[in-house]
Amino acid sequence: MSQQDRPDPKQRPVPGAPPGAGLPTRNTATRGPARRGRYAIAGVLLSAAILLPLMPQTYSFNAPTLGGMPFFYWYQLLWVPMSAALSGVAYWLVNTEDRRRRAVARAGAADTDGDAADDSLDGDERP
Repeated sequence: MSQQDRPDPKQRPVPGAPPGAGLPTRNTATRGPARRGRYAIAGVLLSAAILLPLMPQTYSFNAPTLGGMPFFYWYQLLWVPMSAALSGVAYWLVNTEDRRRRAVARAGAADTDGDAADDSLDGDERP
C-alpha cells in the first residue's frame, strides 16, 4: 500500500462526531459530567457483598438448621447468589450512567434528559 492510497489523517471522519466538527484533541471530552449517586449506590452494594460475609461473628451459630445444615454453612451459601445479584445491579447502575455520560458528550448538551437544573443539586459542580 503506497502513501497515496491512505487518506490524509486530517480528512478522516471522527466516529460519533457531527459532520464538520473537526478532529478530536487531547482536551475533547469523551464523557459528560458524572453524577455521583449511581456510583455511590454501586459502591455500597459491592461493599455489602464483600464485607458482610467477612464478619463470621455475626453468623457463627448452629441454630436454626436448614435440612440438617447449621446456620453457619447455609448462611454462607446464601451469600453466593446474593453477591451475584448485588454485583449485577451495581454493574447495571454504572453501565447506564456511563452510557448517559457518553450520550451527553456526543450530543454536546448539558443533559440528555432535559433536567439540567437537577445536575446543580447533585453537588458535583464547584463554584
